[in-house]
Formats: sequence, C-alpha cells, structure tokens
Amino acid sequence: MLYRRFRRSWLGIEAEEAGFVRRGFREAGIEAHQRLESVGRVFIAGYNAALEAPNVVGLGERLDGFAVETRGFAYEGAAMAAAILDGLTPWGASRFRALLHGPGAPHVYMLHVGFGCALARLPWGSGRLLRGLDPLLGWLAVDGYGFHQGYFHPPRYLDACESPGEFAGYALRAFDQGLGRSLWFAEGADVGRIARRIGTFAPDRRVDLWAGVGLACGYAGGVGRDEITALRAACPDPEQLAQGAAFAAKARQRARNPAAHTELACRVLCGRGAEEAAVVTDDALIDLPGDQSAVPVYEIWRARIRTRLSGGGIAA
Repeated sequence: MLYRRFRRSWLGIEAEEAGFVRRGFREAGIEAHQRLESVGRVFIAGYNAALEAPNVVGLGERLDGFAVETRGFAYEGAAMAAAILDGLTPWGASRFRALLHGPGAPHVYMLHVGFGCALARLPWGSGRLLRGLDPLLGWLAVDGYGFHQGYFHPPRYLDACESPGEFAGYALRAFDQGLGRSLWFAEGADVGRIARRIGTFAPDRRVDLWAGVGLACGYAGGVGRDEITALRAACPDPEQLAQGAAFAAKARQRARNPAAHTELACRVLCGRGAEEAAVVTDDALIDLPGDQSAVPVYEIWRARIRTRLSGGGIAA
C-alpha cells in the first residue's frame, strides 16, 4: 500500500493538466471545450488508477467503471502508466502485457497508443522497447509518442514544428499522425485554425497530420456535422481524414464502445457508417505481406484503407 502511494505521489498526473489553460490550448466552443477537457481527465484518471491498483484484475474492474463511451481513454492512460512502471522496474513481470492480455484486450489499439505516451517519459531510448511490440500495431505506439509530445509540449512540437530526434524514416510519419491528433485538442477542434496550423509544417508532413486529425475527430469528437463537413472541405487530401476516422471506428468496434460522434464522423468523412468503415480496415488486412516488406506493413494497411475509402464522404 505504501509503495503504491509512493508511486502515485512520484509519478502521478493531476487532473488539472487536462485543462485548456494549463496546456496553453486555444479557446474552443463550449461543446468542444467541455468534451476535450473531459476526455483528457478520463485519460489522466486511468493513468493514476494504474499507479494505484494492486493488480491487473483490480485495475480492470476500476477502468470498467468509467462510462462506456469514454472507457477507451481510461485504458489508454492506464497503459501509459503500466509501461512507465515496466520501464522503471524491468526486472519484474510486465504490467503492460498483463493488461494487454487481460482486461485491456478489447482496447488493444488504445493500449498501444498509451504505451507510446510512456516512451516519451522514460529516460532512455525508445527503440529497444518498440522492438518488442507487434510489428503492425507497434506503429500505434509511435503515434502515441507523437500525441504526447504535441499535447504536453505544444510550443516545441506544434508551434516550432520540431521533429523528434529519437526517430527516423517511416517512424516520423507515424509520429506525425499522433501529432495531428494532438492538434485537434490544441486548436479546440477549430477547423480554420487546424488547417492554418498544418500549413506551417513542411509539405511532406501534412498528409499524416491530417490523418491524425481525422482519427481524433472520429474518436474524441466534440463537433457536429457542419464542422466535420467544413473539415473535409478544408483538407487537400480528404482520404487521409477518412483513413483516420476509419481507424477510430475500428478501435471502438473492437472495444464495443460505439459513439454517436464516431458514426457521424464516418458518415461525413468516409461516406459510410462506423460499422462499415471498421470492416474496411479489416478487409485491408487480408494478405498483408510479412513484416520484412520494404514498406512497413502498417503503411500498406493505411494505404489500402485510403484506397478503399477514396471518393467517399458526406453520406446521409
């Protein structure tokens, strides 16, 4: 008990860290502001719960007490804490893997994202830890790393458009998808500001930033049909938004936590409902090449999704 209290006092994150003022995020409409702050608080609550939980069973029971629609954020935060504890105590059994193969299994996508958030806080290189992850979903950890840096360090990564020195090659693209997700929060889901901010990045980074925006719009929500329609019109590569929204739909389908805003985002950005968009991501996995392919299998998966969704959007 004392050890868990020490972990909480040493590594814990206060709920106020999700506040727009604390983060330095732009003002947002009331709905978006309340929504995005609330999911940030759920993420932090899940993170702190993992620091305090005596075992993975107790942690799962606590996380399952969150509202179904926001539960994925709680599991994402818990995965971050579990991975940090693993990194600081590598001699023990893996808390992250216990969560992944236990109560967190339905939230496998969010757990990998949370793992990536942990990498941003560990005091050593991320490459060794990433190599132990699934060759496909492990790229979501790099996405999580990008989200963490944009969410917690916006002056460096969003204002100054800094690239991470820890990564090279395709990992930079996965990082930018996560960074794009953080833009949804930092700009208060404001379409005009998001488009202008992405325009300040190098042209070769923009497509992945837009994919991250689509993912955040689909999973986190906070806006209505008119705003999502405007988002699609503002994006020069709407298939990137569609791919991100389809990822959001698949994550929710797998976790059995559907949301009305995910359905809406998929109808506007993908031209079909969330269930159909999730099926597209499954179909795109069929006969993927091995992980020794010259192109990362994760990118092949993403490209197939974009191709299958090309020309969609603005459904009834």
